Amino acid sequence: MNDAPVRQQSTTAFYGQAVASFSVALAATGIGILRLEASAWIRGFLAIAVLYLVTSAFTLAKVIRDRQEAGQLVSRVDQARLEKLLAEHDPFDKV
Repeated sequence: MNDAPVRQQSTTAFYGQAVASFSVALAATGIGILRLEASAWIRGFLAIAVLYLVTSAFTLAKVIRDRQEAGQLVSRVDQARLEKLLAEHDPFDKV
């Protein structure tokens, strides 16, 4: 049976790029909202909308990751069962 753990597939550079990209996008949006020539109510509404969008995106990413990890676990259990059946099977044994 294969006991190897599921490997992390993203590199440190990819993680760093994702964090930097998120930070730049959030900062640019915040600066854009602050410099917008509109009333404080409109800028406040846009800021709350951006925060809601960010938290929703994080939640969606977590749900997708959790589903994928659950699918991998089920797949690994099925693979282990198949390997056990194949190991116990004797093709020359009479039925």
